[in-house]
Amino acid sequence: MATPSLLISVVVPLLNEAECLPKVHEELRRVCDPLPYRFEFIFVDDGSTDGSAEVLDGLRRGDPRVRSLVLSRNFGHQAALSAGLAHARGDGVITMDCDMQHPPALIPELIDRWRAGDDVVNTIRKESVEAGLLKRLASAGFYRFFNWATRVPLEAGSADFRLMGRPVVDVLNALPERQRFLRGLVPWLGFRQGRFEYEAPRRFAGRPKYSFSRSLRLAADGLTSFSFYPLRLSALMGCAIIGLSFLYGIYALAMHLIAQTTQPGWTSLIVCVLFLGGCQIAILGVLGEYIGRILEQVKERPLYIVKRIGDDAERPSFQDGQRRAG
Repeated sequence: MATPSLLISVVVPLLNEAECLPKVHEELRRVCDPLPYRFEFIFVDDGSTDGSAEVLDGLRRGDPRVRSLVLSRNFGHQAALSAGLAHARGDGVITMDCDMQHPPALIPELIDRWRAGDDVVNTIRKESVEAGLLKRLASAGFYRFFNWATRVPLEAGSADFRLMGRPVVDVLNALPERQRFLRGLVPWLGFRQGRFEYEAPRRFAGRPKYSFSRSLRLAADGLTSFSFYPLRLSALMGCAIIGLSFLYGIYALAMHLIAQTTQPGWTSLIVCVLFLGGCQIAILGVLGEYIGRILEQVKERPLYIVKRIGDDAERPSFQDGQRRAG
């Protein structure tokens, strides 16, 4: 039986979504008003420049359930999600995007499965009507490689549209990581995790904020956060090059002793030098990725800085943002 005092938080990060905000809020109200729970809608403005903060102020004046977090600049989608999770007060916390591709109509299903016993209810996105062939292939390749390279099961189509119970959110908020890949962190936590599939509709308005380069950056964060395989592959590549060089040396010596000929070798020498140089640069790049993430971690800068909460009744300091991020 539903508990009227149960509070559900809906966390919605956004970047330049002034056109989508009224529609998302309208749908949230339409879906959540009939439900026998209390709700808070936490919109996290990740440095928008299109007037999204002003739209949020208007929504907040018309609906006391709306809470707005305005970050001091664009910190990225995962940081904005983390900010919303840190400020969510609900017994259950739903995270979703602001482009209507995470349909609010699925909120009752999320809550029902959570109330049935799942600590986390994940959604699996079916093939999007907007996804092109290249994006689908790249996404499938990433999930295959991620599952091969890590011990964290990540199902293809996993989205940041999920419901987490309070104990899960508290543990997630306590993690000290700066480079966050929540799609990997949530299954890594364990707990009882359920899932169901959904079809993503078209974006309501505006343009997607995840460009191909941002997607690659997110994929790199995920791999380096959960796997040392790139480093191991670099070591294996070095061993393979040493083996090939040794075999080529034996071949060249045999040609000199048996056939009494010496290979001219200029072309092969240049190819080998370029190949080895490229491998060294690639391995240094992999090392640099890990060292850069170590640097970000040890600097202990906050994951995000909150400029304003709601109507400025509370203005967290730099230290408060750091505390919430850690």
